Amino acid sequence: MKLNQVRKDFPILDQHVNQAPLIYFDNAATTQKPQSVIQAMVDYYQRDNANIHRGVHTLAQRATDLYEQGRQKVADFIGAQAEEIIFNRGTTEGLNFVIRSLIEPVVNSGDRILTTKLEHHSALVPLQALCERRQAQIEFLPLQTDNWQVDLNALNKLDPQGIKAIVIQQMSNVLGVVQPIKDLAGWAKQYGILVIVDGAQAVPHLPVNVKDLAVDGYCWGAHKMYGPTGIGACYLAKEHHETTPPLFYGGEMIHHVGDYHSDFKESPWKYEAGTMPIAQVVGFAAAIDYINQVSYPAIQQSQANLGQTLYQGMRAMDGIELYQNAELAQQGIISFNLQGIHPHDVATAYDLEGIAVRAGHHCCQPLMRELNCQATVRASLGLYNTPAEVDRFLAVTEKVRDFFAWA
Repeated sequence: MKLNQVRKDFPILDQHVNQAPLIYFDNAATTQKPQSVIQAMVDYYQRDNANIHRGVHTLAQRATDLYEQGRQKVADFIGAQAEEIIFNRGTTEGLNFVIRSLIEPVVNSGDRILTTKLEHHSALVPLQALCERRQAQIEFLPLQTDNWQVDLNALNKLDPQGIKAIVIQQMSNVLGVVQPIKDLAGWAKQYGILVIVDGAQAVPHLPVNVKDLAVDGYCWGAHKMYGPTGIGACYLAKEHHETTPPLFYGGEMIHHVGDYHSDFKESPWKYEAGTMPIAQVVGFAAAIDYINQVSYPAIQQSQANLGQTLYQGMRAMDGIELYQNAELAQQGIISFNLQGIHPHDVATAYDLEGIAVRAGHHCCQPLMRELNCQATVRASLGLYNTPAEVDRFLAVTEKVRDFFAWA
């Protein structure tokens, strides 16, 4: 991967923040967008803008073609069929949909849903609400102490009675842990247990094939994979389409509306009520083209090298508390604290040097309790980050640490 050329594709990186060249290390929150994604959306608005599916005029036909071509591209990207891809606003909406429409109808009082303490609030909070409505129970899967992965040996000792679903991240947004989804799904399928995956962090880093993983649902958003905000995709396995009702109702998703009863279109259109974010779908497809152009092997190699350099550099410093091991750092997500300094103060100090990082609980408060802290600083890498930026980050880290030590 030619980093100099890649960086030229991202116009936002060519700027100074607080009189210093911008270093963007907040990619786990959202990534920057290449010019090809931006231009694809501009082109749509300048040439093809119309509402989809409904019109017979030329612009409507062109817009519809772009939208459905985008669906096919997303499906191909994760090894699904086009009708199994449901567009929505992002990972949060996708998880709410599958939890409410796929899982909840099969849950009864006393049933159990498995998850982990690493989960993002966008999965955990809807599960809590479901369990309150159904008088069901959340049960946290046992994790290995060295790498935070689900302990498969302990899993095999669980009583499957009453377990209706597993809801889990493929990759942690705090620690970079990659969970053994295929193994989990293999265990679950023996007992008819649904498996739903939050893929928000995984898709930017790893090639994903939902058929190979054998999951029932998989949700992610475009904005963490160099695409636009406001658009995500939910894979719903075709076997569930007849029994899974829509979450939203309104225009376009209906087939016939009677005075007292309505029926709906076939999937995936029955799940997409109202005017969809058409330009964002166009941008989503362009982001997939960009990732395919750069290639996952190149992205993974670059981020593994940079992640290791960053981790080992931080590990060599005094006064730094790291929350994962070196192997996990290969995903390019490093969570840490400077001892005795509030993470928000640390993030502000980085910003004064032109470096963007995230500080807080990262929508993972149960995990923060497991880490015995209220918040962390998180540096997360993207495909456009460079060794020089990592070196600069390490130098600034020492500067920030020493400043607060003398303050």
